[in-house]
Amino acid sequence: MKPSLVRQAIILAALALLPAVGEAIYFRDKISWRSAIAPSEMVNVEEAREWGDKAIWVDARPDDEFASDHVPGAVSLNEDRWNELLPQFLALWSPGKKVVVYCSSLSCNASREVARRLRKEAQLPDVFVLEGGWEAWVKKNR
Repeated sequence: MKPSLVRQAIILAALALLPAVGEAIYFRDKISWRSAIAPSEMVNVEEAREWGDKAIWVDARPDDEFASDHVPGAVSLNEDRWNELLPQFLALWSPGKKVVVYCSSLSCNASREVARRLRKEAQLPDVFVLEGGWEAWVKKNR
């Protein structure tokens, strides 16, 4: 390649990159890097509470947050101690039970990941992510 062609290619690439950088800066609050959740895999606080004892609540937050406070009857199952906590969770689960996974807030990704692993690795049906997480629970129940 001639030096002038290389220079032109670099200039074109830089010009093409400018609008993308501008958009990323302007829309930085609106871009979600989290994994998308299908609406059928989400549940709100009211609906989950209606399930009563047909649901198991799973707290995906770190151990210290779970120890501080959690949904009454919830079990801790986080990624840090997945291999240790999964057997304890599975001992409580039975076919027909719905699983409601939550973490700190809507922006927290831990509940999405724990729910994904329960569906894929543990092969559990009816696993839902609580819309708004712990913050939504506190808002509705305090």
